[in-house]
Amino acid sequence: MQEKLASLRKAMQEQGIAAYIVPSADPHQGEYVADHWKSRAWLSGFTGSAGTVVVTHDHAGLWTDSRYFIQAETQLKDTGFTLHKLGVPHTAEHLDWMSQNLAAGAKVGLDGRLFSVGQVRRMAKHFKDKKMELATSVDLVDGVWADRPPLPTAPVFEHELGFAGATRPEKLASVREKMGGADYYLVSTLDDIAWLCNLRGRDVECNPVFYAYAIVGKEVAWLFAEGEKIPAPLKERLNQDGILVLPYASLEGFLKKIEAPQSVLLDMGTTNNQVFNTVATACVREGENLVAELKAIKNATEIGHYRQAMARDGAALVRIFRWLEQELAQRPVPEAEVAERLTAFRSELDHYFGDSFDAIVGYNANGAIIHYRPEYGTCANIENRGILLLDSGGQYLDGTTDITRTVALSEPTEQQKTDFTLVLKGMMALSMARFPKGTNGVQLDTLARSVIWQHHLNFGHGVGHGVGFFLNVHEGPHGFSPVASSPRAAKAVEPGTVTSNEPGIYRPGQHGIRTENLLLCVEDVENDFGKFYKFETLTLFPIDLSLVEKSLMTEAERLWLNGYHELCFERISPFLDGEERAWLRGKCGKL
Repeated sequence: MQEKLASLRKAMQEQGIAAYIVPSADPHQGEYVADHWKSRAWLSGFTGSAGTVVVTHDHAGLWTDSRYFIQAETQLKDTGFTLHKLGVPHTAEHLDWMSQNLAAGAKVGLDGRLFSVGQVRRMAKHFKDKKMELATSVDLVDGVWADRPPLPTAPVFEHELGFAGATRPEKLASVREKMGGADYYLVSTLDDIAWLCNLRGRDVECNPVFYAYAIVGKEVAWLFAEGEKIPAPLKERLNQDGILVLPYASLEGFLKKIEAPQSVLLDMGTTNNQVFNTVATACVREGENLVAELKAIKNATEIGHYRQAMARDGAALVRIFRWLEQELAQRPVPEAEVAERLTAFRSELDHYFGDSFDAIVGYNANGAIIHYRPEYGTCANIENRGILLLDSGGQYLDGTTDITRTVALSEPTEQQKTDFTLVLKGMMALSMARFPKGTNGVQLDTLARSVIWQHHLNFGHGVGHGVGFFLNVHEGPHGFSPVASSPRAAKAVEPGTVTSNEPGIYRPGQHGIRTENLLLCVEDVENDFGKFYKFETLTLFPIDLSLVEKSLMTEAERLWLNGYHELCFERISPFLDGEERAWLRGKCGKL
């Protein structure tokens, strides 16, 4: 790390740059990115999915949030990087820190491909008072990253209509209805492009997307992707549906040729600054991401497939927990082996594509590391004592899953039972909610959190995120979050959206507890007071009753849990053999 920092600082000095910013993103503002774009991880050694690095001539800092504090402290040790904890009182956000520590007129450099227009504008406004210069076309990383991985070349494939439930022309028509008269609409986000074109790929680990841009015109659409990635028969079908394929690198040239009075509609939050600068100012129409909302509302075909995928996924969970019980009777089991075996069990299921994220297998204290990833050689060995948190998911052609269960491996302590039950009560409160149309993510987040607050406890992440359909496990534009300024939190939750429900309690050095299901928003009733919605629980796997403190449970909660267990057994058991069904029956008990 010290050598990398020295090389970067030399490049900074040659260009008169006082500070250089390295984000986690790729040119498409993705949360998960291909190895080629993992600049921040390569430079700092911190592998979490969220964080920003700032390097000056005498300081190297990483800013990340509470989900990654423990992980970052471990990974940054002896690297020359300092952890700056976001959300902690008296800790300056990285832009504030630069304003406070850099001289007036200092030059700040960044690669404009990796920042949205909105981000660059906010930075420029932030630095204005100190007259700091913002250089947005400076890629210093490529010059010092000698063994940088190449861009991915995996082929693109079609997501069949039987799964997608809507044709490409139908989806393009729905976008054109929202374009408001614009001649062109640029789509930069990879999951939105995959959904719009009914295509999938393998360019990004865990997310079935591929690197591309798309432009929707009034009558024709263009897909900018490397030609060799799209087989000729698929390209012909795209052409028949009104989508022409052009080289990935030709996007900027295409945009430069557009002249007024023609207009290009752009989302400032997802269009990168370099691409934006290729569009003539007179042609720019600033707007929102039109595809995200359409994609978030799952159609009837997708919802039907989700239910099937969840039942099969529950069978994989039966097999991993049953296997673990048998193994622990004979030997300690490394956390990493559990993740490995779970992937193997899922891979045996119909329509399996891959994991939806790296499994979090947190034994005892490791469960308190919210985004923990076990690795052989450093992970803990699970024994028949304490508790285990397992957060995992699968990508299937017919859905994306994300489930967390916390289980006891021995007689739990009173604190463990209390923590577990409070988390369960929070999860159930949101699961059973009825709410009027227009209710947003901040309001619903509170339902799951308030019972935990009553015991003067809290957790540092949102209650839930949107989930894609055989797409990104983290999907916008909605979510459950306590941050009122978050666009996802401000978004009203609508029927057809799928969102995780995952409150937790984390005690560093002791344990972490989280229980997570995916919820489908559905219509409830309409009366004189308006339309009301509710949730259908999609995820299917029982709750560990040995961790439930019955005295804290209400009658309504007991009835909900008993009914949920009956549903789990009914839906999962057809995918199991006799011994597995007997095991599941024993876990699907009643309170």
